[in-house]
Amino acid sequence: MPKASVKRLIKCKKNQLLKLVLDIEKYPQFVPFCYGAKIYENNDDGNIVKIIADLTIGKGPFKDTYKSDVRYNKKDNSIFVTNTNKDGPLNHLDNKWFFNEVSNSTEVTFEINFEIKNKFLNIIMKKSFQFGLNKIADAFQKRAEDLFGKT
Repeated sequence: MPKASVKRLIKCKKNQLLKLVLDIEKYPQFVPFCYGAKIYENNDDGNIVKIIADLTIGKGPFKDTYKSDVRYNKKDNSIFVTNTNKDGPLNHLDNKWFFNEVSNSTEVTFEINFEIKNKFLNIIMKKSFQFGLNKIADAFQKRAEDLFGKT
């Protein structure tokens, strides 16, 4: 299974970055390889925000949609994402976001572990995944700096 992580120090407040990451329907505007996003459910249960959303991702002629369960834990400033649609393109998805405010910046750690059902695509993803993850991290960092300035 492709597995990777990235850590960045982004010049914005933690709450600003959390809002950006949880604004899933805007991902197609700035996230590479993301072609569509739709939120079906968004429930705030006090310490946990639960979101059910579809993301359409791909590259070139390969595009597919998967449903995910997103849980934002307000107490520990973390977001956990798992695949909920076993009929979709993924056998497994587990990604985690951790946020820690440092002065006027936020340290964000993003970890992802997934497996695509299509074995051929899975092999391709293993070869280029860290590069793709860095592009996505760059996009989130640029978006945060564009929206919130270099506070």
